[in-house]
Amino acid sequence: MQSLPLNQRRYDLDWLRVIAFGLLIIYHIGMFYVSWGWHVKSVHASEAAEPFMIMLNPWRLSLLFLISGVAIRFAFDKAESHLRFTGRRTLTLFIPIVFGIHVIVAPQAWLQLLESGEIQKGFWQFYPEYLIGSVDRYSIQIPTWNHLWYVVYLMLYTLLLAPFARPLSRWTQNGGARIFQKLFDHRWGVVMVLLIPVLPHVLIRFTLDPIFPTTHDVINDWANHAHSTVFLLTGFLLAKDPSFWRAIERALKPTVMLAAVLAISLSLAWGNWEALSESEAALLIARLARVLYIWVCIAALLGLAQRYLNRPSKTLSYMTEAIFPWYILHQTLIVMAGYWLTRTGVTVWPEFLLLTLATFGGCYLINEYLIRRWRPIRPLFGLRNKPPRETEQPCKT
Repeated sequence: MQSLPLNQRRYDLDWLRVIAFGLLIIYHIGMFYVSWGWHVKSVHASEAAEPFMIMLNPWRLSLLFLISGVAIRFAFDKAESHLRFTGRRTLTLFIPIVFGIHVIVAPQAWLQLLESGEIQKGFWQFYPEYLIGSVDRYSIQIPTWNHLWYVVYLMLYTLLLAPFARPLSRWTQNGGARIFQKLFDHRWGVVMVLLIPVLPHVLIRFTLDPIFPTTHDVINDWANHAHSTVFLLTGFLLAKDPSFWRAIERALKPTVMLAAVLAISLSLAWGNWEALSESEAALLIARLARVLYIWVCIAALLGLAQRYLNRPSKTLSYMTEAIFPWYILHQTLIVMAGYWLTRTGVTVWPEFLLLTLATFGGCYLINEYLIRRWRPIRPLFGLRNKPPRETEQPCKT
């Protein structure tokens, strides 16, 4: 493999970011149909889709945090003023968070409380109460950020990383580069690239995870913070290291095969968890395997994207900008369309197809004909205040 230029645009990671957000949207559609708790549920909810969901769940957001770390590294290295960049990026994330909590997420809370029987009022009756807020009146706190927790955490991590970004960047190009080369540029490099990034997560799994279950509430979410920041830092530190990316390329076949083996094995384990939990040794192996599975899936996707997707396209150019507004919109569209569809009496497959069409179609139409073209609302969805050129056409997909 030829070494990638250190400052070359990584189209493969742009593609992975789009794909990761796309899978996240599909995952949230799936949450409407599984037996686990969610904001609203289909009358057809069952365990049928759970094996697929369980295989996707462990690594989907870890991949996004790693890619976010890579993006921050490239942006920081290119920025003339790190302070100005940090301020601009924080504002770019903060505005959608505030707007999302107070406008986009409000229908989700209303329909969730409506379905649970806690309220019977219409949305416009509920909305002033939502804005005023309540911690203990209902089973959920209002207002809430729901799926926007990822944006909140990304903003916080960016602020925390900012003071250390320049020295860390310099270190990776000097002493860090020598360490990475010793780790990854030798005959055992494939083994190292599979094991070294896993070690911090093994430590977190057996220290913080048992104490701090995932909450997405910032204050009590320390295990999730630890995992997410490690992935973000991994992306930041290794973003431009050629020895790491060469090792990822060499590890492609082993990671794909190992990911498949672990996915099947863990699916069987999760399907027989009650029996498995009777053996401490089996539990230990399953927990270690899950931690390894997360990184192996990410490494496999990095390798596949590096080999097959590192090229520009009109579709990628369009979706690179569109995917963040899609992310902000998608869950509200799922909740609203799902709540209505499941009460029409349609069977499961037509309902699923219509819900998928409503979600992706709604994201496309709202973004293309409202957000993208109307300057005042672009910042509300994390876009620069610069509408597309009149001659620019949406990509054909």
